Amino acid sequence: MKRLACLLFVLTITFAACAGGNTQNSRENEKANTPSEDSRIIPAADQLEAYLPLLKGKKVGLMGNQTSIVGEKKEHLVDVLLRENVDLKFAFAPEHGFRGDIERGEKVDNTVDKKTGLTLHTLYGENAKADSIVGSVDVMLFDLQDVGARFYTYVASMHRVMQLCANQGKKVIVLDRPNPNGDQVDGPVRKDDKFKANISYHKIAMIHGLTVGELAKMINGEGWLDGGATCDLEVIPVRNWDHGTPYELPVVPSPSLPNYASVRLYMSLCLFEGTDISIGRGTDWPFQVVGYPDPVFGEFTFTPGTRPGMAAHVEQQDNLCYGIDLRNVDAISEKFTLKYLLDFYNKMPDKSKFFARPEFFDKLAGTDELRKQIIAGKTENEIRNSWAEELKAYKEMRKKYLLYPDFE
Repeated sequence: MKRLACLLFVLTITFAACAGGNTQNSRENEKANTPSEDSRIIPAADQLEAYLPLLKGKKVGLMGNQTSIVGEKKEHLVDVLLRENVDLKFAFAPEHGFRGDIERGEKVDNTVDKKTGLTLHTLYGENAKADSIVGSVDVMLFDLQDVGARFYTYVASMHRVMQLCANQGKKVIVLDRPNPNGDQVDGPVRKDDKFKANISYHKIAMIHGLTVGELAKMINGEGWLDGGATCDLEVIPVRNWDHGTPYELPVVPSPSLPNYASVRLYMSLCLFEGTDISIGRGTDWPFQVVGYPDPVFGEFTFTPGTRPGMAAHVEQQDNLCYGIDLRNVDAISEKFTLKYLLDFYNKMPDKSKFFARPEFFDKLAGTDELRKQIIAGKTENEIRNSWAEELKAYKEMRKKYLLYPDFE
């Protein structure tokens, strides 16, 4: 009995030691899998210590919207600046407005932010008073979350802020954020100013592969401001991010990009906006479904209606559309492709109706060559080969302005 008792005691101690070891290993593994302060991605807006000293004693203006958030609590930058006693005089709002709830392409009025009482001005479109507004402050902060496409208009708004600061001799500080599509550079490069518009503002690749901070440096470095002027620019970089690191946005950048899949598919599907094909505006899945009122396009069906931020400019509103469901794509591996566009063009019974808004399509593409190539029946490889040299030249220019390790 004594021998049995001793054996049971030894087994109990051994089991307890193993269990304790397993618990310790489990805790160590859990700790290893938890992002540390040194490894997690830290956007510039979270780095108060880097930019608040630059604002001390200064009159400050801000270009921001609902993506201008700080920290894990997602506080709005305006609230943080006011709490830190920054002398914030006004904010400029881009397309979709300061709180991100205005329709695409709709007028953004000068108004007051209801939450803070801060004076708001628009820079989406013309603002005759913009120079005097910027002249009233010492420094402009820019904090908008871009998504990496030339046709996303926040980069045009940044250009205007830089131009105004150059005009008035004011400093602009760009609070950089990761590009969720920064792992690709693709599409035609806009060369001809004939196609310049808010949706095609710069002579860059359609999928440009830059953060807003890198693009700001390019705008200055390439002399793209009026008369080749440059502005007093400072970029606060992101920590712990490179162009090969996936980044899922912590907040919706605009009403029709509600999730990571839509942000990734936007690169390929936005060209449909020069057609009457629906890409899901007016549904719960914008930029995740594609369809048209004809069963030839596929078995999946949906009916565009109205949703917040998607009540106007809805293609095929109230019409039953047939097409494809892309909601379950592998978002990380999804990159720019023409396959969706070419597939729908080839299935269109009356191809003369496909490019319903050809001028708008050409501005999205930055050229009329793409539309002509599609009509001529060119394959995706043939089309890609046609822009290969200009894309190569753009990539070489791009390298001069990279702030982060590249994906290539």
